[in-house]
Amino acid sequence: MKNDGKRVMLITGAAGGIGRSTLHLFAEKGWLVIGVDRSAFNGNFPDSGLFIQADISDPAQLTAIYDQVSRFTNTLDAVINNAALQIVKPLLDTSVEEWDAVMASNLRSVFLGAKLSYPLLKNHGGGAIVNVSSVHALATSPNVGSYAASKGGLLALTRSMAIEFAKDHIRVNAILPGAVDTPMLSAHLDQARLENLARKTVNGRIGKPLELAHAIYFLADEEQSSFMTGQSIIVDGGATAKLSTE
Repeated sequence: MKNDGKRVMLITGAAGGIGRSTLHLFAEKGWLVIGVDRSAFNGNFPDSGLFIQADISDPAQLTAIYDQVSRFTNTLDAVINNAALQIVKPLLDTSVEEWDAVMASNLRSVFLGAKLSYPLLKNHGGGAIVNVSSVHALATSPNVGSYAASKGGLLALTRSMAIEFAKDHIRVNAILPGAVDTPMLSAHLDQARLENLARKTVNGRIGKPLELAHAIYFLADEEQSSFMTGQSIIVDGGATAKLSTE
């Protein structure tokens, strides 16, 4: 497919809260968007874009995703690694299979996706990779040990990718969302806990998916962040700026 001069992005976890807002923002900015999710995309997908329903935790499916992407476009300008699996369970009760499932979805998929997307990013003279980590990479809570470990590993991987990919003008950065109003958050917290979480941010509320989308766009857009690579931006309403003893 010819891109008609449009920039092209790919985002995983496209059917969720942050993913959905992000792909619509990029589309509004004139990008061609490719969305990937293991769940169906409910609602209208942006015109001229491509949605692929597949599971990125499966290496064979991830390879098939990029085979389809390569038939759709011969270049990519941005790859947003947004999909994530969270298992809420004490570490002592977490099985090896559950641990491996989290790592396969949240960390291994980024490693394999980088290998597969690299030629498409390089073809256009470079581009950007944005990894969606989490504040749990820095400060965490009980019962999300596997998730926190995967997101901490993603920060280290971001730095390594930035160093190795710079020679081909591919920038790699990460964002660390705090509490954001998404189905993933509401699936694990009742209304009372959500309200308590909001009070603990400096802003006094939880974030909106579109606010995260704008941060992702900033890191993906060459015009806005061309001298940034290997960095992480915390987008959490100031939650991690505040002492827990206050």
